[in-house]
Parts: sequence; C-alpha cells; structure tokens
Amino acid sequence: MLPLKAFMVSHLSNLPAHIQADLIALLEHLPSMEHGKLIRQVLETILRMMEREADRLDWKILNHALLDMEQGFQTFYPYRHIRKITIFGSARIAADHPDYELAKQFAQAITQAGFMVMTGAGGGIMEAGNLGAGHDQSFGLNIQLPFEQGANPVMAGNAKLINFKYFFTRKLFFLRESDALALFPGGFGTQDEAFESLTLIQTGKADPMPIVLVDHAGGTYWQGWDTYIRIHLLSRGLISPDDPSLYTITDTVAEACQVISDFYRVYHSCRYVGDRLVIRLKGDLSDNAVATLNDEFADMLDRGAIAKTASLPEERNDETVALPRLVMDFNHRSFGRLHQFIRRLNQLGGHRPELEHPEQK
Repeated sequence: MLPLKAFMVSHLSNLPAHIQADLIALLEHLPSMEHGKLIRQVLETILRMMEREADRLDWKILNHALLDMEQGFQTFYPYRHIRKITIFGSARIAADHPDYELAKQFAQAITQAGFMVMTGAGGGIMEAGNLGAGHDQSFGLNIQLPFEQGANPVMAGNAKLINFKYFFTRKLFFLRESDALALFPGGFGTQDEAFESLTLIQTGKADPMPIVLVDHAGGTYWQGWDTYIRIHLLSRGLISPDDPSLYTITDTVAEACQVISDFYRVYHSCRYVGDRLVIRLKGDLSDNAVATLNDEFADMLDRGAIAKTASLPEERNDETVALPRLVMDFNHRSFGRLHQFIRRLNQLGGHRPELEHPEQK
C-alpha cells in the first residue's frame, strides 16, 4: 500500500479541488477508525477504477452490488449472534403437497431449538419455511425477477425482507449468514443452490456446516440425486470419497433437526490463523478425546498433531476469545474429512446439557 501522501498525489490530482479536499480529509481520518485500513482499500479501488476506462454498465453493476450488500449487512447485523438455517426448495410446490407441510414442520421445530430461518421469500417451500418459523424468526432474501418471485405473505412488509438485484449478492448472504442448509425438492434453482453450496464447502470457500436433504416419507427425489452423485461423480473419481459426508438425506423432521443441533453440540466455529486451522469449541475436550482425534484423523494434517490451545495472540480482539480451541496444520483439501472430524469431536464431547441451545455464535 502506498504511503498516504503518495497515494493522494497519484490518484486525486485530476479531480476538482473541492472533491480532492474532501477525500484528503477522509483519508487522513481513516487511521483513527476501527476498520480504517479496509475502508481505505475500498476507496482506493474505486479511485483506481475512476482513472481507467469503464462503461456505464460497469458502474451500474458496481453500484447495485454495493447497494445489495449495504442492505444485507444492515439487516443481518442485529442478528449476527443468532444461528440461522437456510431453507431451499421449489416455489411451485402447492400448499397441499407433503413437502410443503414437511418444510413448515421443519421450520417450526428448528426455530423452537433456538435458530432463525432464512428463505428466498417466494412461494412454495419458501413460504412454508417462513410460515413455520413465523414472522419474527424469519428472513426473506428475495430476488427481483420479472415473474414468479413476489414476497410471500409472511415476508411481505417484514423488516427482515431484503430485495436483491443480483443472484450473486443474494447467494453471498445465504452462505455468509447460514449455519446449516435444509434443502427440499425443487427445480434448477434448488439444484444450483445445492451444488454451489457443496462446491463452496468442498473447496473451503464457505465454513463447515451441516447440509440436510429432506424429502417426504417414500419420496425418491434426493435418493435419486444421491445415486447420480455416486454413479457419475464418485465412481469416476470426480469427487473425493469423503465428499458425500458433506450432506445427510432424511425423510423426517426429527432427524433433520438432530443433524443440525448435533453439529453444534461442542463445535462452535473455525478460522484460519496464518496456515493453522483453529477450531473453536463450546466446551473443553478431554486429553483422551484429543488423542482419539489424532489417531483417527492424522490423514487430514500436513504435519504435526491436533493440539488443545487457548485463543492465539492473533485472536485477541475476537468475540470468541474465551472459548477453548483445537489447532492443527490442516491440509486445505480434505473438507469431507473435516466434516467427519467435527461430527466425531461432538460425539467425543459427550452429552453436555450446559452447552445446549438456544444456539449463539
């Protein structure tokens, strides 16, 4: 990053004097702001773009993307410590269909466990999810389309309804805010959401989270999908043998809720500090439990061992600073194994009533 004075000279000289003065005053104030370094990088990017050739469409895309993100950040910020479940599924499922009733029952049950629910705010499965969760526990991430996608009655007029211009910004918030995904049968959109979510988790671009694929009793939608995965992808070596561990297929609300709750029984969250993966825990693990994890999951490490630790010096400003941790040199490839690891540490942590929901993050 250029020194502040050099940056001003190289990027602001062609602007009118009063704009230069305002920007210089703003840039000089940034070092005293909490996130000043990041804000400066954003401003520098925009100023560099102003110096280069760009057409009107480029600026419209940037503007609408920023507006999408602004309303997303503002809407979710007050609820940032509450875990949220995204429900995906077809907008075309009628209210008398068993999948509609199942989605409604699931949303009702998962909110009673302390979670909030997010949907695409449309009809069908999305409406069922918001209806089951109720007005106060629902978010709606609507997409502006020329057909089919008005907000459902639960979300119409709700302060937690967000109308996105772009699919990519909408998907960003679905994955950024989700702590679990529940997918019900649907069309191209649902399939896209399933595969993109799996891709982002499989490649480490999204944090580990449980994915449950829910169908009514006797339904074959997700079983057929899983057969396709195993015949056309897994058997040809196009995905890792551990990648099917990223999702669970079920036909009951109770199992879907249990899979999600169990994922956060002891596991809290994770982050990277340099090259090390830090697993935050809601409660401490015994030395024997950590030894078991080392025996069973050494294959997902580049070197060394899984070790217990307190928060690292780099985490001193983290809101989870008081939580116990595990630290490891994860190989950045075995994300299916990482999901197996999280489920195993939750088992080894035992039944801990003091750690149960309502879930906070």
